[in-house]
Amino acid sequence: MTTATASRQLINDFNQILKGRRSIKNYDKSVKISHEEMTEIITLATLAPSSVNMQPWRFLVIESPEAKATLAPLAKFNQTQVESSSAIIAVFGDLNNFEKAEAIYGAAVEKGFMPQDVKEQILTSFAGYYENISREDMKDVVLVDGGLVSMQLMLAARAFGYDTNPIGGYEKDQIAEAFGLDKDRYVPVMLISIGKAADTGYPSVRLPVDQVAQWK
Repeated sequence: MTTATASRQLINDFNQILKGRRSIKNYDKSVKISHEEMTEIITLATLAPSSVNMQPWRFLVIESPEAKATLAPLAKFNQTQVESSSAIIAVFGDLNNFEKAEAIYGAAVEKGFMPQDVKEQILTSFAGYYENISREDMKDVVLVDGGLVSMQLMLAARAFGYDTNPIGGYEKDQIAEAFGLDKDRYVPVMLISIGKAADTGYPSVRLPVDQVAQWK
Protein backbone atom coordinates (compact mmCIF):
# COMPACT_ATOMS: atom_id res chain seq x y z
CA MET A 1 0.00 0.00 0.00
CA THR A 2 1.28 3.45 -0.92
CA THR A 3 1.09 6.17 1.73
CA ALA A 4 0.70 9.66 0.29
CA THR A 5 2.88 12.37 1.82
CA ALA A 6 2.71 16.13 2.10
CA SER A 7 5.48 16.51 -0.49
CA ARG A 8 2.83 16.25 -3.20
CA GLN A 9 2.71 19.17 -5.65
CA LEU A 10 -0.49 21.08 -4.98
CA ILE A 11 -2.81 22.10 -7.80
CA ASN A 12 -3.07 25.89 -7.77
CA ASP A 13 -5.35 26.39 -10.77
CA PHE A 14 -8.77 27.16 -9.29
CA ASN A 15 -10.59 26.49 -12.55
CA GLN A 16 -8.94 23.08 -12.73
CA ILE A 17 -9.91 22.33 -9.13
CA LEU A 18 -13.49 23.48 -9.58
CA LYS A 19 -14.30 22.27 -13.08
CA GLY A 20 -12.44 18.99 -12.68
CA ARG A 21 -14.33 17.93 -9.57
CA ARG A 22 -16.55 14.90 -10.01
CA SER A 23 -18.22 12.58 -7.54
CA ILE A 24 -15.91 9.58 -7.56
CA LYS A 25 -17.17 6.29 -6.16
CA ASN A 26 -14.30 3.96 -7.02
CA TYR A 27 -10.82 4.56 -5.59
CA ASP A 28 -7.35 3.08 -5.87
CA LYS A 29 -7.18 0.86 -2.79
CA SER A 30 -3.37 0.95 -2.82
CA VAL A 31 -3.25 4.68 -2.02
CA LYS A 32 -3.53 5.64 1.64
CA ILE A 33 -3.65 9.34 2.58
CA SER A 34 -1.27 10.02 5.46
CA HIS A 35 -2.49 11.62 8.68
CA GLU A 36 -0.21 14.57 7.95
CA GLU A 37 -1.75 15.19 4.55
CA MET A 38 -5.30 14.59 5.77
CA THR A 39 -4.66 17.13 8.52
CA GLU A 40 -3.59 19.68 5.90
CA ILE A 41 -6.74 19.05 3.87
CA ILE A 42 -9.02 19.41 6.88
CA THR A 43 -7.13 22.51 8.01
CA LEU A 44 -7.81 24.15 4.65
CA ALA A 45 -11.45 23.11 4.88
CA THR A 46 -11.84 24.80 8.25
CA LEU A 47 -11.06 28.17 6.68
CA ALA A 48 -14.71 28.09 5.59
CA PRO A 49 -17.02 30.72 7.10
CA SER A 50 -19.38 29.87 9.96
CA SER A 51 -22.02 31.67 11.98
CA VAL A 52 -20.22 34.14 14.29
CA ASN A 53 -17.06 32.10 13.57
CA MET A 54 -18.14 29.40 16.01
CA GLN A 55 -16.85 26.63 13.70
CA PRO A 56 -19.38 23.96 14.77
CA TRP A 57 -17.99 21.31 12.42
CA ARG A 58 -16.48 18.13 13.81
CA PHE A 59 -14.79 15.46 11.69
CA LEU A 60 -14.54 11.73 12.18
CA VAL A 61 -11.97 10.20 9.81
CA ILE A 62 -13.01 6.60 9.30
CA GLU A 63 -9.99 4.82 7.81
CA SER A 64 -9.14 1.63 9.69
CA PRO A 65 -10.60 -1.71 8.58
CA GLU A 66 -12.38 -1.96 11.92
CA ALA A 67 -13.97 1.48 11.62
CA LYS A 68 -14.99 0.85 8.01
CA ALA A 69 -16.59 -2.43 9.11
CA THR A 70 -18.61 -0.46 11.66
CA LEU A 71 -19.68 2.02 9.00
CA ALA A 72 -20.49 -0.49 6.25
CA PRO A 73 -23.95 -1.58 7.48
CA LEU A 74 -24.87 2.06 8.05
CA ALA A 75 -24.07 3.01 4.44
CA LYS A 76 -25.53 0.01 2.62
CA PHE A 77 -25.95 1.78 -0.71
CA ASN A 78 -22.42 3.16 -0.78
CA GLN A 79 -20.29 0.07 -0.21
CA THR A 80 -17.88 0.79 -3.07
CA GLN A 81 -16.87 4.10 -1.52
CA VAL A 82 -16.56 2.60 1.96
CA GLU A 83 -14.41 -0.29 0.77
CA SER A 84 -12.15 1.40 -1.79
CA SER A 85 -11.61 4.92 -0.41
CA SER A 86 -8.62 5.92 1.65
CA ALA A 87 -11.10 7.17 4.22
CA ILE A 88 -14.67 8.21 4.79
CA ILE A 89 -14.93 11.52 6.60
CA ALA A 90 -18.09 11.83 8.68
CA VAL A 91 -18.93 15.50 9.12
CA PHE A 92 -20.97 16.42 12.19
CA GLY A 93 -22.34 19.66 13.57
CA ASP A 94 -21.78 20.26 17.30
CA LEU A 95 -24.92 21.72 18.89
CA ASN A 96 -22.81 22.74 21.91
CA ASN A 97 -20.37 24.68 19.75
CA PHE A 98 -20.47 27.76 22.00
CA GLU A 99 -18.24 25.84 24.43
CA LYS A 100 -15.38 26.75 22.06
CA ALA A 101 -16.19 30.47 22.10
CA GLU A 102 -13.59 31.41 24.71
CA ALA A 103 -10.85 29.47 22.91
CA ILE A 104 -11.73 30.98 19.53
CA TYR A 105 -12.06 34.59 20.62
CA GLY A 106 -9.26 34.33 23.17
CA ALA A 107 -6.93 33.27 20.35
CA ALA A 108 -8.16 36.23 18.29
CA VAL A 109 -7.07 38.55 21.10
CA GLU A 110 -3.68 36.83 21.43
CA LYS A 111 -3.07 37.23 17.70
CA GLY A 112 -3.97 40.90 17.83
CA PHE A 113 -7.12 40.53 15.74
CA MET A 114 -9.26 42.29 18.36
CA PRO A 115 -8.81 43.95 21.77
CA GLN A 116 -9.82 42.19 24.98
CA ASP A 117 -12.75 44.50 25.70
CA VAL A 118 -14.27 43.87 22.27
CA LYS A 119 -13.95 40.14 22.83
CA GLU A 120 -15.75 40.40 26.17
CA GLN A 121 -18.55 42.46 24.61
CA ILE A 122 -19.00 39.98 21.79
CA LEU A 123 -19.07 36.92 24.01
CA THR A 124 -21.50 38.57 26.42
CA SER A 125 -23.88 39.40 23.59
CA PHE A 126 -23.56 35.93 22.07
CA ALA A 127 -24.11 34.16 25.38
CA GLY A 128 -27.73 35.24 25.62
CA TYR A 129 -28.42 34.14 22.07
CA TYR A 130 -26.89 30.71 22.58
CA GLU A 131 -28.70 30.20 25.90
CA ASN A 132 -32.09 30.82 24.31
CA ILE A 133 -31.79 29.36 20.82
CA SER A 134 -33.89 26.24 20.28
CA ARG A 135 -32.33 22.91 19.37
CA GLU A 136 -34.02 22.97 15.97
CA ASP A 137 -32.75 26.47 15.19
CA MET A 138 -29.22 25.52 16.23
CA LYS A 139 -29.48 22.39 14.10
CA ASP A 140 -30.28 24.60 11.11
CA VAL A 141 -27.20 26.71 11.84
CA VAL A 142 -24.78 23.78 12.12
CA LEU A 143 -26.17 22.10 9.00
CA VAL A 144 -25.53 25.24 6.94
CA ASP A 145 -22.04 25.65 8.39
CA GLY A 146 -21.39 21.93 7.96
CA GLY A 147 -22.34 22.19 4.30
CA LEU A 148 -19.92 25.06 3.78
CA VAL A 149 -16.99 23.23 5.34
CA SER A 150 -17.84 20.02 3.47
CA MET A 151 -17.71 21.72 0.08
CA GLN A 152 -14.45 23.39 1.01
CA LEU A 153 -13.02 20.05 2.09
CA MET A 154 -13.87 18.51 -1.27
CA LEU A 155 -12.15 21.36 -3.12
CA ALA A 156 -9.12 21.16 -0.81
CA ALA A 157 -8.90 17.43 -1.57
CA ARG A 158 -8.85 18.24 -5.29
CA ALA A 159 -5.95 20.63 -4.73
CA PHE A 160 -4.02 17.71 -3.20
CA GLY A 161 -4.80 15.52 -6.18
CA TYR A 162 -7.55 13.48 -4.54
CA ASP A 163 -11.21 13.04 -5.32
CA THR A 164 -14.30 12.80 -3.18
CA ASN A 165 -17.96 11.85 -3.10
CA PRO A 166 -20.49 13.49 -0.79
CA ILE A 167 -22.84 10.88 0.64
CA GLY A 168 -26.24 11.56 2.16
CA GLY A 169 -27.63 8.03 2.00
CA TYR A 170 -26.71 6.49 5.34
CA GLU A 171 -28.26 5.80 8.74
CA LYS A 172 -28.02 9.28 10.22
CA ASP A 173 -29.89 8.26 13.35
CA GLN A 174 -27.29 5.60 14.19
CA ILE A 175 -23.89 6.87 13.09
CA ALA A 176 -23.00 9.03 16.10
CA GLU A 177 -23.66 6.28 18.63
CA ALA A 178 -21.94 3.69 16.43
CA PHE A 179 -18.70 5.62 16.90
CA GLY A 180 -19.18 6.55 20.55
CA LEU A 181 -20.49 10.08 20.01
CA ASP A 182 -23.42 11.72 21.77
CA LYS A 183 -26.26 11.60 19.24
CA ASP A 184 -28.08 14.42 21.03
CA ARG A 185 -25.10 16.71 20.61
CA TYR A 186 -23.58 15.78 17.26
CA VAL A 187 -25.79 16.23 14.19
CA PRO A 188 -24.71 14.27 11.09
CA VAL A 189 -24.16 16.52 8.07
CA MET A 190 -22.81 14.11 5.45
CA LEU A 191 -20.21 11.47 4.72
CA ILE A 192 -17.39 12.31 2.30
CA SER A 193 -15.36 9.53 0.71
CA ILE A 194 -11.83 10.58 -0.21
CA GLY A 195 -9.00 8.90 -2.05
CA LYS A 196 -7.15 8.56 -5.34
CA ALA A 197 -9.67 8.05 -8.13
CA ALA A 198 -9.57 4.69 -9.88
CA ASP A 199 -11.64 6.01 -12.78
CA THR A 200 -12.68 9.36 -14.22
CA GLY A 201 -16.25 9.27 -12.97
CA TYR A 202 -19.06 10.64 -15.07
CA PRO A 203 -19.70 14.15 -16.40
CA SER A 204 -22.94 15.75 -15.32
CA VAL A 205 -25.18 18.56 -16.52
CA ARG A 206 -25.85 21.82 -14.71
CA LEU A 207 -28.84 24.04 -15.32
CA PRO A 208 -28.00 27.35 -17.03
CA VAL A 209 -27.82 30.39 -14.80
CA ASP A 210 -30.96 31.94 -16.33
CA GLN A 211 -32.93 29.01 -14.89
CA VAL A 212 -31.58 29.24 -11.36
CA ALA A 213 -30.92 32.96 -10.80
CA GLN A 214 -32.99 36.13 -10.92
CA TRP A 215 -32.04 39.77 -11.00
CA LYS A 216 -34.40 42.35 -9.51
